Order: sequence, then structure tokens, then C-alpha cells
Amino acid sequence: MTRTPKTYDDLYAEAKGLIDIEVPLFTNLANLTALIKLRCQWFWVGFYEVINNELVLSAFQGPPACVKIPFGKGVCGQSWKLKESIIVDNVNEFEGHIACNEASKSEIVIPIYDNNQRVKFIFDIDHTNYGEFKLQDKVGLKKCLTLIEELL
Repeated sequence: MTRTPKTYDDLYAEAKGLIDIEVPLFTNLANLTALIKLRCQWFWVGFYEVINNELVLSAFQGPPACVKIPFGKGVCGQSWKLKESIIVDNVNEFEGHIACNEASKSEIVIPIYDNNQRVKFIFDIDHTNYGEFKLQDKVGLKKCLTLIEELL
């Protein structure tokens, strides 16, 4: 699937229609992961929540995943530590990569902030192809994730 700004505009509109401020946050996280995995056909899509000094697996779609990730470890932990999105073309070349599933070849992770600008979640997507994620994915996904930040 070729992803374009229009693809992400459509995804944002559909996600906005799913978000419901009257349900638990987890319900919105689960619906958003399901939507993104369905529309983009990625291998694994999910959220890790910052709890104390580690990331704890939250809503996700895909095969079983690592349950806890320490601060600064792996791609997700580095994203949390650096407070920035990371695109990895080849996870085997990322020093300290945590291999939750050997089928994952590339990854994008995006931090999600609460109202105090603290990282509350890390949004993580894995693909079975190398070099799958581009800047347009980061931009489009960040726009969709603003819907979650508005709930925090």
C-alpha cells in the first residue's frame, strides 16, 4: 500500500470518528491500533504506557509482544529517553534493539505527551519489510496521535 498525505488525512478523519471521550482511554487506544493496523496492513501496531520507570504493553494488534521495556532500552525506550520519534530501517542494525518478534525488520516509534509535556505513551509499529517507514508516515501518524493526546 502506498501511503500519501491523503491516505493519512482519510485515516485521521476515520480515527476522529472512532474516538469517544466518554469511554475509557484503553478503549480508544485499542480502537486506534485496530484501525491503523487494518488500514495500513502493518505487522504490529501498539502502545506502551509509561508506568514508573518502564514501558508497559498496552493496547496492541498483532502477535504477542514484550510486556515491559526499561527506560532507554530498545527503540521504544530510546524514543522515551530522547523524547523524539525514531524510524529504524533495519532493526538488526539498531544497537540494543529488543527483538520481541524475529519477523520484525523495520520500526517506527512516536512518543505521546500528556498536558505537562511528559511522555505518557510510546506508539510503536513494526513491519516485516526493511525500510518501510518514511517521514510522511511519521507526520501522518503524529497527526492521528494528537487525538489521543487530547484525551490525556
